Amino acid sequence: MPDDEVAVAIDDVAVDPGDLTAVTTGTTSVDVVPALAGAAYRSAARHDPSPYGALLAADGARLRRERVTTDTGSHVAIVADGETAVAPAEVPETAESLTADRLIDVNRTTRPAPQGGMNRFLYEATFHLVNLGDSAKVRAHREMSERIRRRFEGGARFVPVLTRKGGVGKTTVTTLLGMALADARDDRIIAIDANPDRGTLAERVDRQTRETVRDVVAKASSIGGYTDFSRFVSRDETRLDILASDTDPSLSEAFDDNDYNVVAGLAARYYSLVLTDCGTGIVHSVMRATLQRADSIVIVSGGSVDEARLASETLTWLEANGYGELVRNAVVAINLATQGTHLVKVDEIEAHFQSRVREIVRIPYDPQLAAGSVVNWSDLRPVTQHSARELAALVVEGLPVERGH
Repeated sequence: MPDDEVAVAIDDVAVDPGDLTAVTTGTTSVDVVPALAGAAYRSAARHDPSPYGALLAADGARLRRERVTTDTGSHVAIVADGETAVAPAEVPETAESLTADRLIDVNRTTRPAPQGGMNRFLYEATFHLVNLGDSAKVRAHREMSERIRRRFEGGARFVPVLTRKGGVGKTTVTTLLGMALADARDDRIIAIDANPDRGTLAERVDRQTRETVRDVVAKASSIGGYTDFSRFVSRDETRLDILASDTDPSLSEAFDDNDYNVVAGLAARYYSLVLTDCGTGIVHSVMRATLQRADSIVIVSGGSVDEARLASETLTWLEANGYGELVRNAVVAINLATQGTHLVKVDEIEAHFQSRVREIVRIPYDPQLAAGSVVNWSDLRPVTQHSARELAALVVEGLPVERGH
């Protein structure tokens, strides 16, 4: 043997076949540690340009090697681990999720011109080079609009506006609430005057028809679509539809719960939100039908002692008659335009209602509302519009998104 091979040579050793023992064949399982397997596949995925790398990494975590014996002999096979939980598939996104805010990369070119105050001035003064975005006031207005625009599923939502005392601005609050909703939302809003003692809701807009709730009941069988129903309502600049009550006092009492259900049933076909301006007769049959359909309620209180007390007694009556859930979800609108408001502690009135209902909103004095005539949304003072929009947002937030929830 050459000298250069001696150092690596292996001595020959005789093997006695008698020393070998019999080996039984069988199945041997070798579990792959998940953390190591996952790390190995993740490492491979980082270097694998194939789009299937991530998929292989996920599948690899659910596989293990196992030695099996078949008719052809013993070999190692890759088998699925049945004990590994498979993550459920994600819920598909809807088309509404593809918003402009999500898809558009905002930069100096695509960013819209700012709105409001100094930001707009600076944008124009720098020839569109400096764009700080909308002012805080404009952003707050947009955020409130988004709150008001919340969508619903499963049919119309009903919101009665009520109190036990007349003259506190219940019809005014109904008008403001309806206009704020209609101005911000893109679906249909209607306010129904269900006052059996000749309500004045229709006088808050430019009346375009003399039809009333009585005519809707009488011609219900001929109403086959929104076009037919629209002949009975008046529409204002915000697209709020108003259905008037009977104007003849001798016929008003004939409007009962059955009549209201006919009108409400038709309105529910064509509108997303149905407001009801209720009368002061809380034990009237129309009130019972109204409350049975209600998803939320608005209680109107004046700023005087007796007006606040009667509003609170309205809540007590509702609780005593099985409407406690509506009370807890109610919004109280305190009308500061009534007489005596400047003589009382409005903060104390508000503190009282905070212990009983979900939210409270103050409706400020506005010369246009004080006239008791047609209300033009665009002519209202900004603070009045803001209060109405806040009321609308709070009401919407208290409504169920899906029917039955």
